[in-house]
Amino acid sequence: MERVNTFLDYMATHPDAIIHYYPSDMVLNVHSDASYLTAPKARSRSGGHFFLGSIPTDGCPIRLNGAILTHCSILKCVAASAAEAELGALFLNAMEAKIIRLTLEEMGHPQPPTPIHVDNTTAVGIVNNTIKRQRSRAMNTQYFWLLCQEAQRILSVRYHPGQENLGDMPTKNHNGAQTQRSRPFYLQTKQSPRFLPRAPRPAVRRGCVGKPGDPYIHRNPLPVIPRLSRTAAAQA
Repeated sequence: MERVNTFLDYMATHPDAIIHYYPSDMVLNVHSDASYLTAPKARSRSGGHFFLGSIPTDGCPIRLNGAILTHCSILKCVAASAAEAELGALFLNAMEAKIIRLTLEEMGHPQPPTPIHVDNTTAVGIVNNTIKRQRSRAMNTQYFWLLCQEAQRILSVRYHPGQENLGDMPTKNHNGAQTQRSRPFYLQTKQSPRFLPRAPRPAVRRGCVGKPGDPYIHRNPLPVIPRLSRTAAAQA
C-alpha cells in the first residue's frame, strides 16, 4: 500500500506528463549508470537512458530528445566494487542498444558507433583497453563482451561526469526536491530544456566552491533549470 500511495501521489502531482519527441539525426545515444550496493542483499542497481539525437561533440551541449527507453534493474551478481557495478550496468545497456541499433538500421537509419556515457573511469578504461586489467579478472567474464563491441566500433564508450548523466535518476533514491528539479529533463514541462550543458570533470572542480552562472550544483545530478516567474508561467 505504501508503494501504491507513492505512485498515486506522483500521478496526481503531474496528471498531464508527456514525452515530447523532436526531429533529430536518429543517432542512438545511451547514458549508463549504476548505484553500488544500494539494493537489498548487497546488490546494485543499474540504469540507462536511451534517446535519439546526434553524435556528441566534446565541449558542446548535448541535444536532448524524448526517451525511447529507460532501463532500470538490479544486477543479479553481487558486485565487488563500484567499477564492476558500472561495468555490469554498461553490459545490460549495451545489449539493449544492440537491439535498437539493428531496428534503426532496418528502418533506414545507419548508425555510427553508439555513444555511451559512463561516469566511472575504471569501467571506461577496461572497455577501451587503456588500463591494465590484472585485477579485473575476478569480475564477471560476460562483461568483457563489451571489449569486442568497442574494438569492432559498434559501441563508443566514453567518460562523462556523473552530473550530466541522464541515467542517474533511475538508480538513486533522490529526495523530493531533486526529483522535481530533474523531472523536466525526462517529461515535457514548460521548463524542459533542449540542450544539456557539459559538466566539468571532478578534478577541475576540486577545491572550488562554485563559479557564477554555473548550472551545476555540487553533489546534485543534472543542471539547475531557472524557474519561470508567475507572469512568464501565466503567458506560457
